[in-house]
Amino acid sequence: MRIGLAGVGRIGAFHAETLKGLDFVDELVLTDANTEAAREVADRLGAEFAPSAEALLDSGVDGFVIAAATPAHAPLLRQGVTAGVPTFCEKPVAATLAETVDLAKLAASSDVPVHVGFQRRFDAGYQRLAQAVQGGELGFIHSIRAATHDQSPPHAAYIPTSGGIFRDCNVHDFDIIRFVTGREVVSVYATGANKGEPFFTEAGDVDTAAALLTLDDDTLVLVSSTRYNGGGHDVRMEAHGSKGAMAVGLDDSLALTSAEEGVTFPPGPRHWSFMERFLPAYRAELTAFAEVAKGDRPTPCTVEDALQAFRIAEACEMSRHEGRAVRLEEIETL
Repeated sequence: MRIGLAGVGRIGAFHAETLKGLDFVDELVLTDANTEAAREVADRLGAEFAPSAEALLDSGVDGFVIAAATPAHAPLLRQGVTAGVPTFCEKPVAATLAETVDLAKLAASSDVPVHVGFQRRFDAGYQRLAQAVQGGELGFIHSIRAATHDQSPPHAAYIPTSGGIFRDCNVHDFDIIRFVTGREVVSVYATGANKGEPFFTEAGDVDTAAALLTLDDDTLVLVSSTRYNGGGHDVRMEAHGSKGAMAVGLDDSLALTSAEEGVTFPPGPRHWSFMERFLPAYRAELTAFAEVAKGDRPTPCTVEDALQAFRIAEACEMSRHEGRAVRLEEIETL
């Protein structure tokens, strides 16, 4: 297959390297608003360079991967769909709720498949947990804990354009909660705080956040996030039910140290970034996109899925600012 990729920043270069190592990719074409960066990555990987997204799409690609900065996602996604090219887009598909709704409408009205990049859906642990929860193995689920704790914060320049910790970080938790449970969120109560660098406060954001979600079957979900988890990159999910409990992320790499005497678990080594933690999931995700592009399977994560996760993030941000519980019916949808 001939795959085009727009955006060669941190995640874009990572995706380009992943794609180059997959058997189904015969030709890889790269572009970026920073043409020098795109040429450098293309030369390093032995890929082609395109001077623009238009040129890339006109070059006869079988699939289009969007990994540019968030403000570029929506226009690039529109270009891909308009060109009739199966498109993969990193989350979020847009920077605002209104634009996400518009893109969901566009995708729903088109036959062009769009796959949104929520890689946790392709992690073996989360897939096993979804099977256990939805198959009744754990009985009725009464509570869930979901955590995304980054070891260190991104660069200060990233935060003002990130959309805030709920839209940028916890949106992965919100999507995987829907995926694992098969349920929808009906209300949220969220808060946040800053103890780290002042640039979070200056951008109107927080470096640590927590939310209580209520699902449509009355399951309670506790969600937490931080940019300062010195112990390592810690992404976990626990499902507690009437017949048992199961966790994702409870393995040798767990970024915790036991206070109990004589306990040596977890032995390590720990993960220090999301790219390290989810490398197998990213490979599986992009392989799935190839199957989508070839028409061998339906889109495993739609723009409407991305919209629903974004709506939860929007509700959490509203709750944090207004200091009240927010029902999802207050948030715009299709």
